[in-house]
Amino acid sequence: MKLRSLASALAATVALPLGVAQATDLEVTHWWTSGGEAAAVAELAKAFDATGNKWVDGAIAGSGGTARPIMISRITGGDPMGATQFNHGRQAQELVEAGLMRDLTDVATRENWKEIVKPASLLDSCTIEGKIYCAPVNIHSWQWLWLSNAAFKQAGVPVPKNWDEFVAAAPALEKAGIVPLALGGQPWQSSGAFDVLIVAVAGKDVFEKVFAQKDEEVAAGPEIAKVFKAADDARRMAKGSNVQDWNQATNLVITGKAGGQIMGDWAQGEFQVAGQKAGVDYTCLPGLGLNEVLATGGDAFYFPLLEDEEKSKAQEALASTLLKPETQVAFNLKKGSLPVRGDVDLATANDCMRKGLDILAKGSVIQWTDQLLSPDSQKQKEDLFSEFFANPSMTPEDAQKRFADIIAAAD
Repeated sequence: MKLRSLASALAATVALPLGVAQATDLEVTHWWTSGGEAAAVAELAKAFDATGNKWVDGAIAGSGGTARPIMISRITGGDPMGATQFNHGRQAQELVEAGLMRDLTDVATRENWKEIVKPASLLDSCTIEGKIYCAPVNIHSWQWLWLSNAAFKQAGVPVPKNWDEFVAAAPALEKAGIVPLALGGQPWQSSGAFDVLIVAVAGKDVFEKVFAQKDEEVAAGPEIAKVFKAADDARRMAKGSNVQDWNQATNLVITGKAGGQIMGDWAQGEFQVAGQKAGVDYTCLPGLGLNEVLATGGDAFYFPLLEDEEKSKAQEALASTLLKPETQVAFNLKKGSLPVRGDVDLATANDCMRKGLDILAKGSVIQWTDQLLSPDSQKQKEDLFSEFFANPSMTPEDAQKRFADIIAAAD
C-alpha cells in the first residue's frame, strides 16, 4: 500500500466504526512523554478517535520503570484503565495469571494476527497458555550507537564506523570540550547499554547463552570479561554526562555537546522533532558497527478486564486499530521503530530505519532481555549496572562476579 493511499484508507475507517454502537471514552496509559514519543502517540489517538470512540491520554512521566508500578497498582487495586502499554515479554504475566487482563484471542483470530505479525516471537510474547493477551504495536531495538556529525567535525576526527573507532576518538572529543558518551542516570539506561555491548562485542551466540540459557559459566568467562572491559571504557567516556532522562542524553548528541549515545531506535523520534536528518546531521550504527544484530522487542498494549460493556467494545476497536496498516505506518514513522506488519509500505523511511529493515529482512534478530528475564532478574541487573557506572571504584572483575551470580539465579 502506497503512503498516499493510506490517508484514504484511514478516512474510510471513520465511516466504518468497527461495530461501535456508541462513542465512549477509553483511558490509555503509557510512558511516552518525550517530544518524539508524544508526536507518535498522537497518531494512535487520531486513528482510535476515527472509530467513533475517544482516546483519553493517560501519559505517566518518567520511564517504564516509573510507570509500570503505577499501572500495575491501579489494575490490582480495582481502578483499571481501558488499555495500557507494556514491553513485549513478561511484564504483565502475573496480571494475566491473576485473571485481570482481557483475552484478545477472538480479535486476533478474526483479524489474522498470526499471519501478519512478524516476527512470530512478538505475538508469542503476548501468548500465555495458548491465549493472546496483547496487541503488539512496534519493533524496538536497543542495538544502536547514535553519533553527532557536528561533534566529530569540531573535534577534528572522522565520524567513527564502529565502537572501537568511537573509543579511540574519545580523547579528541574531550580535548574539544565534548562529552564522548551521553548516558542518563536511570538504571535501565546503563543496564541496557551493557546488554547492547554484549551483542556487539561478544556476539549473538554468547548473548543467547547468557540470557536465554542462563549459562553461569559463560557469564563468568572470558568473552563476558571483554564486554566488561568495553563497559569500563563506556563508563569513563560517560563521566561528564550529568543528565537523568534518556531524551536529555539524546539532546546532548543533537546539540553536539556529546559525541554519541547507546540508545534504542526510539531516539530517532527526538532527532526528527529537532529537524535533523539521518546521514547528514547524525550517523547511526546498528550493532555499534561491530555485529549488526537487532532485538525484536518493543511495545504492546494490554487490556484490563472491564465490566462496562461499551468500554469493552471500545477495547476491541482499539486492539483492531493498532494493527491496521495505516496506523502502523503513521505511528512507527514518528516513533523511529519498525512496524509489526511486514506488508506495509515505508517509502519515506529514513536512512537509519532502512538499515533496521534490512537487518530484519536478513533475519539477524534476537529476543531482548525483557522477553528472556523476569522483572525481578531485570531489576537486579539494573541495580548492578547503575552502581557500576556510578562508582568507578567497582572493578570490572568484581562487577562480572556479581553479574554471573544474577544469571545463575535468573528466572
